[in-house]
Amino acid sequence: MRRRDLVMAVLAASLVPTARAATPPAVLELFTSQGCSSCPAADALLGRLAREPGIIALAWHVDYWNGLGWHDPYSSPAATQRQQRYAEALRDKVYTPALVVNGARMVVGSDDQAVRSAIGAVGGFAVPVTLRREAEVPVAEIGAAGQKVSALLALYDPQRATEIGAGENGGRRLTEYRIVRGTSLLDTWDGTARQLTLPDIAPGLGAALLVQSADLKMLGAADLPPV
Repeated sequence: MRRRDLVMAVLAASLVPTARAATPPAVLELFTSQGCSSCPAADALLGRLAREPGIIALAWHVDYWNGLGWHDPYSSPAATQRQQRYAEALRDKVYTPALVVNGARMVVGSDDQAVRSAIGAVGGFAVPVTLRREAEVPVAEIGAAGQKVSALLALYDPQRATEIGAGENGGRRLTEYRIVRGTSLLDTWDGTARQLTLPDIAPGLGAALLVQSADLKMLGAADLPPV
């Protein structure tokens, strides 16, 4: 090949966009609070990740910041208890912002690289899960798991902005994403395949169905966006 042709070939190759490896499917659970000055960066990252294919993102607002100057209106004891269960199972601490990937790894929720590394390390799902509406009634289909499982339905608010009046974020307007507003433990069973009729989902809310093993590992999940 002549030198000119070689140079042109190298230039042409450099112009071809590099394909980014597909992100494995994952459930990202962010434990956050409006009272925590380190949390807005994690909330923003969760919002970006939630737009990526295969990612089911949920923000659990914990209540243990509420006595430090600002009461988070989205906080709940259930969020704190869920984080405590993860911390115990993963031999980690309770802190914010903490992000749990597929129930298998906890990382700092504002660290993009650590989150993506954890997604790649824990892999995808072993159990197929689908959510759909049949005549406006939400229905779930869950494949066989071969072990004891539980199914949790989490209802979420896609996005909210809040003016913070006090505390570490006082004076800021925070935008938060995929805020968990309520949960229902649908069932716990031996892991055989099942079809479940779900509770009504209020207009404007989305739903995520999480299927987990007894040790809280995420076996499968599905998302039903708001109508």
